[in-house]
Formats: sequence, C-alpha cells, structure tokens
Amino acid sequence: MSERDEHAQLKERIDRVLDSFVTAEAQALADIDACLAPISEQLHAAAGHGKRLRAAFCYWGWRGTGQPCSEALVRAAAAIELVHAAAVVHDDLIDHSRTRHGRPTPHIALRETLTGRARPKAGARALAMLTGDLLMSMAGQLFTTSGLPAAFLNRARPLWAVLARELVAGECLEVLCTGRDPDPDASVKVIRYKTAKYTVEHPLQIGGLLAGAPPRLLQAYSDYGLPLGEAFQLRDDLLGLLGDPKQTGKDPADDLTANRPTVLMAHTLARATKTERAELQQLLGQPDLTEQQVERVREIVHRTGAVTRVEDMITARLRAAHDALADADLTGEAHRALSALATYAATRIH
Repeated sequence: MSERDEHAQLKERIDRVLDSFVTAEAQALADIDACLAPISEQLHAAAGHGKRLRAAFCYWGWRGTGQPCSEALVRAAAAIELVHAAAVVHDDLIDHSRTRHGRPTPHIALRETLTGRARPKAGARALAMLTGDLLMSMAGQLFTTSGLPAAFLNRARPLWAVLARELVAGECLEVLCTGRDPDPDASVKVIRYKTAKYTVEHPLQIGGLLAGAPPRLLQAYSDYGLPLGEAFQLRDDLLGLLGDPKQTGKDPADDLTANRPTVLMAHTLARATKTERAELQQLLGQPDLTEQQVERVREIVHRTGAVTRVEDMITARLRAAHDALADADLTGEAHRALSALATYAATRIH
C-alpha cells in the first residue's frame, strides 16, 4: 500500500472517531435546550473538515517507537483535530473571516439564530467564541477518554498543557504584532507558536510520549517537526493569497483584510518601493477588498521577490526536516510515512 493510500485510510478512521464523538456531544448540548441546536450544528461544521495531518503526526509519533496500531491511540490522535477546530473558529472570529471551505464561518452563520434580536452581530460573535471554547474542552475529553492506560496518558499530559498555552500565545502574538512595522523574524515567531508547534512538533511528541519514546527520539521529533510546521504555515500563507479558493477553502482577501503579520507580507513591505508601501498600507486592514485590489497586492508581492524569498524559506525548512528524519532512530514504516507527510505538508503536492 502506498503512503497516500495509507494516509487516506487513517484519515477515514479519524473522521469516523470525530463524527461519532462530536455527534454525541452535539446531541448532549442540544438536549439541554432546543434553542442550542444551531450551536450543535456549528460543532459538526467546525470538526467536519480537514486533512487530519495533526492526527497523522501523532499516530506516527506512536508507531515510530515500534508500537502497534491501536484504536485507542487513533482516538487520542483525533483529539488534536478538535484543538485545531477550536483554533480555526477563534481565528476566523479574530480575523472577521466570512467563509471557510465555501461555508459561512460560525460567527456569520449564527447571526440567523439571532435575527430580530438586539445586536445580532455581537451576539453571534459571542456564540462563536463559546463554540470554540467548547471544542477545546471536547478535545481534552476525547483525549482522556481515548481508552489508553492512565500511565500512558500521564506521560503526555504535561505536553498537552504546553500545546494549549503556546497556541494561545501564538494567537496573542499575532494580535499584538498586527499593524506594527514589518519584521520577518517576529512574523516567523508568530507562526512558530500559532501553527507550527501544534501542527507537527507537539502531535509527534505526544504520540511518542504516549508510547514511552526515549529522549533522543523525542528530540528527533522536535528537530523534524518544528521546521516542517513552519514550512507548512509559510506554504499556507502563500496559498491563502495566491492559491485557488476552491482548493484552499479561504478567501484570498482574508489575510489582507485582517492585516495579518504574515512572513510573506513582512518581506513584501520590507522590499516595496515607497509608493508601493503607501499603497499596501492603504489596502491592508480594509474590509471588502475588490478582486482588482487583491490582484494589485499580488502584483506587488511578486515584484518585490517576496514569493521567492518565502519559497526559499520553505525549501530550507523541508530540507532540515528530512535531514532530522534521516538521523532518527525509528521504524522504517514510520520513516517512510513521515517523509511523505513532510513533502506533502510543505508543498501540498501528493
């Protein structure tokens, strides 16, 4: 079986776990009061999409130690996808994003629930925030009730807390850096904590800790996971502005409207002419950008060489991840799977 087919099978298993768990939790919420049904629907919408890469890294962190496949481990790995779902809900709320994967984001969809009420927009945003909070709580519940022995869970519990703390730190850093002068190094730090660690490094290490991995292997997971996680987000930033929305599920204007301190935009602003910089500063943060305005930003991004600069950063980080993997003492099966996942995560090409 190819690595692609194997990942597809693992994804199906993760999807089944999440569908069953979220269905039960959503029903329990709706049972409290019928008016909570729209919130239950948003739990399904938030958790129903994804490549399940975070769960896959956790799974292979476990298998890399020589541990056999385990349904309980699959459930524990699936819990990290709920962390991601929570982060996406909060992220879209912070950035005022209107759509994701062609669907209204929770704070937009939930406005219908408050039609005719006072301040429906504010109420819908509050409901979306609480939906994200509930998803984070559900992640912890699925992890601790996965069926793994308590001794296994206890080995990973401290890192689970670190994962949540650093994810929130990354989100806060992004808010604090928004609107500041462009700083590529600060932008890299944002993506390291906001995305890279909880996407690759921490899931891998959690899988390893659950399996009782030795310190040397856990360090190898970090040496592989951190640069790969950064490459993943750098690619995401490129695709977000330059990719096909039908494939990315994101509006190309989202990062611009939110004035996110992306590495791509930091390099663009640093290398733009005075006229271009003034033009960008007028567009960044502006709501309802037209297609022509977005296209103008793309032109400046390409002209400044920022795209090439970010592509070079991705290449260097992917190389570092593969080098770390080559030196890691893990099973051949896990080595092949993680090598394929690295290439896909950094390029989004199978």
